[in-house]
Amino acid sequence: MCFPATAREVFPLTLLLIVVIFLLGFAGSFVSGMVGIGGSIIKYPMLLYIPPLLGVAAFSAHEVSGISAVQVFFATIGGVWAYRRGGYLNGQLILYMGTSILIGSFIGAYASNFFSEAGVNMVYALLATIAVVMMFVPKKGLDDQDLTRMTFHKPLAAGLSFVVGIGAGIVGAAGAFILVPLMLVVLKIPTRMTIATSLAVTLISSIGATVGKVATGQVLYGPALIMIIASLIAAPLGAKAGQKVNTKLLQSILAVIILGTAIQIWLQIVTG
Repeated sequence: MCFPATAREVFPLTLLLIVVIFLLGFAGSFVSGMVGIGGSIIKYPMLLYIPPLLGVAAFSAHEVSGISAVQVFFATIGGVWAYRRGGYLNGQLILYMGTSILIGSFIGAYASNFFSEAGVNMVYALLATIAVVMMFVPKKGLDDQDLTRMTFHKPLAAGLSFVVGIGAGIVGAAGAFILVPLMLVVLKIPTRMTIATSLAVTLISSIGATVGKVATGQVLYGPALIMIIASLIAAPLGAKAGQKVNTKLLQSILAVIILGTAIQIWLQIVTG
């Protein structure tokens, strides 16, 4: 069954709602810049649950995914800009994974229009659960590699990113929350290179997701603009902070974020 887009392109914005959305966007983008994700893993549940909890708004899953898709594009621009120096951006990884995830995310974003609210949340919960499992897999000796001589399996990288793109496009994410664990565990990419490169790949992925969401009318432009402003301010600050934090701590922070989100989404699905 086809479920039409439910997004209300004109959304009433009160001062309190603007403040709430900005603070959610700032907090989520700071953490996302620090750990190398686009931020939807954090901002999706926050936008879905916190505004109605405070009584300022109630967004549907389609609306949240549309807002997330647009803001991730701008959040990752800020993060990549902060990482542009230091040798952590791997051009080959960005080319292979970025091209594949762009195609997959466009397909997923367009296909999301045919999913129910529960279906979008289910895909999100499954992706987060897979990411959680991978984040707790031991990664010994990962950061002992020479970044200038680092190699990876190119077909595997392209295939994984394509699949991630489809799932991420459905939920309005750019996929970094599952892309990062895949790069760490499967492709064996060092942590800081994973963080920096995943932001660049996520930037490319978000293009497909954003185009798909806009084309199917799932974007609320007012809330999205507020999130964009918050992202452009906070993401570079988070990226700079991340370059100074121990890599094990960065991995732990990301694991806790993904675990908490997965639990929350599954509870929502189970309780209806």
